[in-house]
This record gives sequence, C-alpha cells and structure tokens, in this order.
Amino acid sequence: MALARHCYLIVNPTSGSYSQNKIEQVMASLRRDGLDPELLLTGTAQDATLFAARICAEASDPLLLVAGGDGTVNGVLNGLVPGAATLGVIPLGTSNVLARELKIGSLDDALARVAKGASRPISIGELECVGEKRRFLLMAGVGVDGAVVHAVRLGEKKLIGKGAYLLSALRVLAKWDRGELRVTGGGRSLACHSVIVCNAARYGGNFLLAPQGDLFSPGFQVLCIKGGRFTYLGLALLLGLNRVAESGSITTFHASELEIAGNKAVQIDGDYFGLAPLKLRSLPDFVRLIS
Repeated sequence: MALARHCYLIVNPTSGSYSQNKIEQVMASLRRDGLDPELLLTGTAQDATLFAARICAEASDPLLLVAGGDGTVNGVLNGLVPGAATLGVIPLGTSNVLARELKIGSLDDALARVAKGASRPISIGELECVGEKRRFLLMAGVGVDGAVVHAVRLGEKKLIGKGAYLLSALRVLAKWDRGELRVTGGGRSLACHSVIVCNAARYGGNFLLAPQGDLFSPGFQVLCIKGGRFTYLGLALLLGLNRVAESGSITTFHASELEIAGNKAVQIDGDYFGLAPLKLRSLPDFVRLIS
C-alpha cells in the first residue's frame, strides 16, 4: 500500500463559517482520499504566515490547504517561498472571493478538487509601502476601498457579516475625503480619487469588477476612479449588475508595475494595510494553486 501524502491543513477558527464539525468532515475526507493531514490552528493574525514559512523551511514541495477566508489565504501567501509549494483552498470565510474566482461551489466541491490534485501556477501581487512588503492574491485598493475596510468594526462584522461593510461605507461617505492620487504605470500617469489594482476578476464576493483580471496570467487590471459621493453610489449599483465597465468615471488599463502617490488608506485582499504612497509589482508563477 502506498504511503499517504502528507499535507498541512491550516485552519482559522474565527472564520465566518467555521465549525468543529466541518473541520472533522474535512479531515476525514482528506484521509479517505489518501492524504495524511497535519492540523494547524491559527491563534493570531500572524500564525498563518508563520506556519507557511516554517513548512517551506522544513518540507520540499509541500501541499498546504487553507480552511478559512481570503485573509487567511493571504496570510499563508506571505509565508511561502516563491515556486516551492502547492496551495489549496477550503472556503470557510465571509466572502470567499478566491473560491468564487475558482468557481468552487461547496465544501464538497473544494475537497473533490483537492483529491483530484490538478494545479496551475498563478501570479500574485507584491506591495511595498514605507519599506514594508506585503503580497496579495486578489486585489489592492487605495482610497474609498481602503477607507471602507479600515472603518469596518469587528463587532458589526461578527454580528451581521457583509453588512458591516455597508455600514462602514456609509461612515466613509459621511466623512468624505476629496484628495487625489497619482497613478503611474502601464505607460500612463493620471490623477484619480481611488484606484483598485485587480489580480483577479471578482470583488467582495461574486461581483465581477475586472473582467480581464486573471490569477493565471501576470499583470494587473487597474481601475482608476474619478468623482464624488454620488459617483460611488452609482458604481455600487453597476457593481451589483456586473456592469462596472460601462461607467464613464473609471479608466482601466493593464500594468505589471505601478506607483501610487498620495495619502490614502490601503486594503489588500480585504484587510487594512496602511497608507499610500506605495509601489506594486506582479510576481508570475509564484505558487501552484489547486483549481
């Protein structure tokens, strides 16, 4: 009998749809499919990164399975050695944008894909701000996007989930920032109010924001937004209809490297990071992703 392949199951017990029963189901399924899972529970926001770094230091070509949300996946991403691991996602978060990007329909679907083992190399983004570097998988948002994430209150998020972002957006609209950013990259230099740098197509769940965004291709789809409060209210409506590309307030272009000047809030993969100015670049073939 062949030995079961060892894998690492990194679990965030504070994820939006976590339960002990689900983890037991995941562990049993992995064992049935010939894997030998090592369970690693995060206790702090830094643990996912620390786990991934230790695993890459100790194992050759490790298989890491992330049971959590997009923030937990981001944490693991920031501990990986480039080109040295395979990553699988088991969605237990609030929005699960990565799972929606991969069209993972359920927990059983995610586990079936892990059992099959088909993977492809993906590109990621790297952001540098005040000497600190951070990787991202889905998107980086500067301006209104970052301010909304920064203003989310943990108590509201625990109580009403995605609704906490709506309440945060209302607070941001009430305390409006009129400042501008300067975005340089892809042969362009332009002023705008906010910018979203997309490494994937979807945003905030299953909303199609950047149709040309593709995890499996290098570079970003960059969306530069001009306008005031009412512009963003209109964009929210178009986002719900998957028609953001029709807005005249957005300039879209492709770039592999960017510089963003200004002094506005930044979010990456749904978590607050800090303040611009910053630099971003695309890192191709960074990790293999079970798809």
